[in-house]
Amino acid sequence: MLPGHRVRKVLRRALVSFALASSALSGPAFAQIAKDAVRIGVLNDQSGPYADPQGPGSVASARLAIRDFGGKVLGKPVELLVGDHQNKADIGASIARRWIDVDGVGAIVDFGNSAVSLAVQDLAKNKAVIINVSSVTDRLFGDACSPTAFVWNYDSSTIANAIGRAAVKAGGNTWFLIVADYSFGQSLQQQIERVVVPAGGKIVGVARHPVATTDFSAYLLQAQASGAKVVAALNAGDNTINTIKQAGEFGLVEGGQKIAGTAFYITNVHALGLKTAQGLQFVVPFYWDQDDASRAFTRRWRAERGTDAAPSHLQAGVYSAVLAYLRAVEAAGTDDPVKVSEKLRELPVNDFYAQGAKVRADGRLMKGMTLYEVKTPAESKGPWDYLKPVRAMPADEIIRPLAESNCPYAKAN
Repeated sequence: MLPGHRVRKVLRRALVSFALASSALSGPAFAQIAKDAVRIGVLNDQSGPYADPQGPGSVASARLAIRDFGGKVLGKPVELLVGDHQNKADIGASIARRWIDVDGVGAIVDFGNSAVSLAVQDLAKNKAVIINVSSVTDRLFGDACSPTAFVWNYDSSTIANAIGRAAVKAGGNTWFLIVADYSFGQSLQQQIERVVVPAGGKIVGVARHPVATTDFSAYLLQAQASGAKVVAALNAGDNTINTIKQAGEFGLVEGGQKIAGTAFYITNVHALGLKTAQGLQFVVPFYWDQDDASRAFTRRWRAERGTDAAPSHLQAGVYSAVLAYLRAVEAAGTDDPVKVSEKLRELPVNDFYAQGAKVRADGRLMKGMTLYEVKTPAESKGPWDYLKPVRAMPADEIIRPLAESNCPYAKAN
């Protein structure tokens, strides 16, 4: 039997050894993933009015990102789930709740409806990583921000800064707003007013429409009667397409009014045709033909989708978001959403979509955008050759400063 002092010495050595082993196991090199797989959910509009610029094309982008990463992270397979929120916040929240609580989903990506994003971001706080790609309300990194949520594309205040100021400077000092009547459109209206009025412009009328509408004649007649120099379509997807098509039928452009697209996509240009859309200007953070890396991604995306179409900036953003999430999980050594979120803010984003971009404390990816103009039919050299760059705009110039943030988790650097 050992003397008491020797027993105590052996016990101390054992405790030190256990503490060192525990410390090593808790480090990032040890995979802390209790589930049988790392699961990512793509939640968006799969078949409704916003399906073309996101929908199944975003799912294809997510699959490519997972494949490029190797299909596994920290020794566990990566699985992809897909949900259709049908542009209803309650349905989106229900899907997200089941994914998180039952299926063990660690990250949910995309959305495409701001009301859905706000609902999901609130319920998932500290329970899952939320990466908003297709939703535009700036509340997502403002008063409704979350320590485990991010904005990966553009937002309503950024769009307003880029489009509103440029149009007023060009003489468009009276505006009529056609607004999608949900949180995205309402947020965009507030931002346009915030930019246009101080710049010397005036809002002469506003007409709100439900998301499901296809007939914009009443709203366009109001816009025409207002005499506004700029008629802004504060909507997206099929709503924007129908607004611009019917504006042409009513002769708004021929009458001297300009149509401004806010949340606008290359799929909108394709649906409208160059003859109708030519000259329209809008801002996006990605264009498929902008450089060699974007063209390479487009070739692989087309093969994945089995299509000759071009990916939208939303679909490109989903690829970047999923890849960044997997890199953050690997760097954190765990899929714990809080720790992964810390890594997402720490690591630069390096891919074809965003090169060297950083994520701010409020979750906003600091990625610049480019103002593009739709080509004329004579300028286009082939299918999907639709846009020409007008002006590149760095992130610091167009994204609301962190010092002005009302996100309770953000601190200005």
